[in-house]
Amino acid sequence: MGHHVLPGNPPVALILRRSARARRISLRVSGIDGRVTLTLPRGVAERQALQFAEEKADWLRKQLSQRPDEVLVGLGAELPVGGHPMRIVSGSGRAVRAEEGTLHVPGTPEAVPARLRAWLKARARDRLAEASDRYADALGRRYTRLTLRDTRSRWGSCSHNGGLMYSWRLILAPDDVLDYVAAHEVAHLAEMNHSRAFWDIVDRLKPGYDGPRRWLRDNGSSLHRYRFDD
Repeated sequence: MGHHVLPGNPPVALILRRSARARRISLRVSGIDGRVTLTLPRGVAERQALQFAEEKADWLRKQLSQRPDEVLVGLGAELPVGGHPMRIVSGSGRAVRAEEGTLHVPGTPEAVPARLRAWLKARARDRLAEASDRYADALGRRYTRLTLRDTRSRWGSCSHNGGLMYSWRLILAPDDVLDYVAAHEVAHLAEMNHSRAFWDIVDRLKPGYDGPRRWLRDNGSSLHRYRFDD
C-alpha cells in the first residue's frame, strides 16, 4: 500500500499492507531486519490504522531499541566468518585472504564491501554444496539445484521439484548452524512438512540439532546487522 513515518524520537518507518485475510489491525516488527509492517483488514481506513500505530509507538521504539546496532562493512570493521570474529584490513594481490582472525581485502576502500560480499557468497556456496551433498547422499535423495539469496524471511527452503535455496549469510554463522540448515532443507526432499517423521530425519542426519537450531532462533537476526552497501 505504501509507507508512513511516525514522528517522534526516533521516527519510526512503517510499511502499510492491506490484507483480505486479516481480521484486525496488526503491527509486526521483523526479527530479521527490523522492518515494521502495519497490516490493515479490508474496509479499515488508513487513518484508523495509523492512529492504532501511534498508540503503540512507545512499544515499537522499545522493540527496535533492543535490536543490535547495524555494522557497515568496511576497513576496520569486524565481521564473523563461520562464527569467528574477523577484522577487515587492506590487503594486497587480487584475492581476499583469511588468516589469523583477519580478512585481507585488496582494492580501494570503496570496493571492499562488494569484494568481500562476493568472497563470502563463493565461500557459502562451497560450504552449503558440500553439506547438502553429504546429507543428500546419507538420505539417498538428490536435489536438482542450489541457489543462494539474501533472504529476510527464511534461512533456507526446498521446493517441490527438489531445488534448495539458502541465505548466503549462513556463512557468517558457526559451522554447526550452517550444517543444521543444510540438513533441515535436505530432509524436506523426503518429507515436505514438519511432521514427527521429518524431525526424525533431521535427527538422523544431524544428531544434536537442537543446539544449532536454538542458536539460529536466538542469534540469527544478528547476521542481518552487517550492511554491504556499495
